[in-house]
Amino acid sequence: MKTRHFAQLIALSALWGASFLFLRIASPLLGPMVLAGGRVALATLTLALIMRALNHRWPWQHWRELLLLGALSVVAPFVLYAWAALHLPAGYSALLNTTAVLFGTLASAWFKEDTLNARKLLGCLCGFAGVALIVQLGPVRPDAATLAAAAACVAAAACYGISTPLMKRATTRMQPLAIAAGIHLASLVLLLPGAAWGVPRAHFTPTTLAVLLVLGVVTSGLAYWAHLRIIRHVSPVAAMSPAFLIPVFGVSWGHMVLGETLSPGIFAGGALVLLATALVTGFNPLRRAVGESPFP
Repeated sequence: MKTRHFAQLIALSALWGASFLFLRIASPLLGPMVLAGGRVALATLTLALIMRALNHRWPWQHWRELLLLGALSVVAPFVLYAWAALHLPAGYSALLNTTAVLFGTLASAWFKEDTLNARKLLGCLCGFAGVALIVQLGPVRPDAATLAAAAACVAAAACYGISTPLMKRATTRMQPLAIAAGIHLASLVLLLPGAAWGVPRAHFTPTTLAVLLVLGVVTSGLAYWAHLRIIRHVSPVAAMSPAFLIPVFGVSWGHMVLGETLSPGIFAGGALVLLATALVTGFNPLRRAVGESPFP
């Protein structure tokens, strides 16, 4: 993996870190199904226009595989996180999202798309510890809704983790743009009935429409395409490393946009998260000092 892929993963972390803030804003007004459906519709339109501009062909012959990938990597996570945003602060969702790395590490080893070793497991532990320090969350009432929302976040993270090695396999048969467009089109078919049912109760405001536009075009359509391009060149576990960095950016966005206070733990936690990312991806900047590639 090249250094530019590492930089691209960090950029994706910044985008996806902001998405939890956007979900918290839009989900109460639009409802989870309308939010997820609108987000996927905009992503599909964006990717379809790019497909047409670049004269790419749709991978219709792989529709079953794309339907499975869409259900795992788009439909389930989008709906679950949007529903969880009704009951949990954005920081909790971002924190629980880091479990995707653990699920993905185990799934990648199971599907023989990656190897499981002590360094990667240590990276997972460092990442969880770092995120816990960064997200200095206040206590929440442990009622049924809160526990259900936390379970929804973990289930969504599990879907992301399991789907990543499957998408790695898909990149050997299809172009990243075709996969991104195909899974969003398949997801739109699955989400459309529920989204249509929820439209009469949705409250469309200028703010929610702006948030929906960013979520659909940028954090879904363009970001998924970029992520699939990276997956072609790195291991599935390395491709999931943004999950550790997402809470870092989530807290930073909250500070810059909402004026939230930065806790002292963000500095120690940030160092642990960077260490975790290096361990999981195998990135070692010291190698560049002696003229070697910074990746194994």
